[in-house]
Amino acid sequence: MSLNRVASIETFTTFSSGIRSRRGSDASTRARKLTFNPIPQDWDSQSVTQLPAVGAFQVPQWKRVVQVTAAVIFCFFGAGIVFGFAAIKPVLKAEGAYTNLCAVPGSTADDVDTCVEIHLNFMFTVAAVATNVAALPVGAILDHYGPRICGLMGSVFLASGALLMAFEARLPFDGLLLGYLLLALGGPFTYISSFQLSNAFPRHPGSIIALLTGAFDASSAVFLIYRLVYQATEGGFTRRQFFLLYLAVPVAMALMQLTVMPALSYKTVGELVQEIQAPLAASAAVDAGPYDQVDEETALLQEERRQRRADVIEEVESVLGSAKADRQTRREEHANQISGVWGVMHGYSAWEQIKSPWFVLVCLFTVVQMTRINFFVATVRTQYESLLGSHAAAVALNDFFDAALPAGGILAIPFIGSVLDRTPTPTVLALLVGLATAIGVLGLVPGAPWAGYANVLLFVLYRPFYYTAVSDYCGKVFGFETFGTVYGTVICVSGVLNLAQSGLDWLFETQFDGDPMVVNLGLLVVGLGVGAVLVGFVGWKAKAVRRAVLEREARGALGGR
Repeated sequence: MSLNRVASIETFTTFSSGIRSRRGSDASTRARKLTFNPIPQDWDSQSVTQLPAVGAFQVPQWKRVVQVTAAVIFCFFGAGIVFGFAAIKPVLKAEGAYTNLCAVPGSTADDVDTCVEIHLNFMFTVAAVATNVAALPVGAILDHYGPRICGLMGSVFLASGALLMAFEARLPFDGLLLGYLLLALGGPFTYISSFQLSNAFPRHPGSIIALLTGAFDASSAVFLIYRLVYQATEGGFTRRQFFLLYLAVPVAMALMQLTVMPALSYKTVGELVQEIQAPLAASAAVDAGPYDQVDEETALLQEERRQRRADVIEEVESVLGSAKADRQTRREEHANQISGVWGVMHGYSAWEQIKSPWFVLVCLFTVVQMTRINFFVATVRTQYESLLGSHAAAVALNDFFDAALPAGGILAIPFIGSVLDRTPTPTVLALLVGLATAIGVLGLVPGAPWAGYANVLLFVLYRPFYYTAVSDYCGKVFGFETFGTVYGTVICVSGVLNLAQSGLDWLFETQFDGDPMVVNLGLLVVGLGVGAVLVGFVGWKAKAVRRAVLEREARGALGGR
């Protein structure tokens, strides 16, 4: 074995002493890019029922490239299409969705329109809640059955949802509600199962995550594209035709899952390092053995084993790259120090963490902000019909929002991780509260188109930043031993309580006659109050942590004299 190879292996051996922290870093990188999904904690921990993983070096490079490319395409067409609700909502209304339920004798046109709005908004609310709540069971299925089963289940949900959306008029039940729900459930199965592909190229996990996340954020454009075609054909390309054509997506997903996509998840960086450590330990034991007591045949077998071990080490090194791994480790350790709160709840049980103010406050903040986000997505056009006093102006702003929502998510991705790595956590939270407050204030300005467009621009940038910052907070504060449980609980609780959006829709549409002022003001005040308490608490604790570190360093300096 060459001196370079030995030096490289020694670097890996040193590097592997931090496997536990690096697994947390890998999870942090993935979690930081998520918009609504928790990373199950078992992705980076061994359990009795967990499926074995495969090393990237065991799969040809061309196949891994195809797998990543296919995953990006599938995430674009299936991961988050339900969040393009604002784009497809005018099409659903134009085709008479829920009119049969709302057009009762004696009702006026305004009454029917209000009733349809409430039904459609409830359809989106249920889908948004299901998307968040489904993340935990999807993670468990991924751990127990692998990404291929998850991908196939995602294709089944998407196909079933498309069929129900296409033929809902012939069904004896609410096919739109159930169909949109199934489309929403197909998203997490498609999205979460794709994240293990970041380990297909261990030198470039961030790039792969960015591609997958960008595809998810851009997937809301699928319904926008359809609406543009619908308008261009003056309704000639009907909803039924669109969703029947959309069936090509889940069919292609299923075929790729059965032929090209991996049945098992790729190994993490820590597991690849162990691929090197095990052969080294075994080789050392062989080298120390009593060679004078073995015959020539045994010696040849030992030499063959050594060669196999050397081949494994070389293959792992070819996909990993020790120097880059060490640089990444140093960057992430520096980012943890900057955070100011990294590790404050590490080592506690999940239940102890959930009972703490760290969890309660961020959960309350997430509930309020998620409700505000989904309420805005569902009602942007009707809000601005009232605020701008013009249907045409509201439609133009809605069209701008439909295009800005996927674009904003993609444009924000390269900057989010950089901000989170270089900014103390209390400052990040203060920035979140400040942006949310600015959005709330702009939502109260009547008769000013500039305020509406500024509101949309801030919103589409704030949305991915908000979700990413919350997952980053959970990773830094609670750690990755309990990340799946803690962050998953935040998202699930917030998703379930987001059903309150239906009550806000009812107030907005019926009690306030489509005037959003009271609802927006209430959300602004509650969000600002909860956010201020969260920022104050985290800032106070960060100062205490910093003071404790300085005192410990001072004692160490005195003890070293």
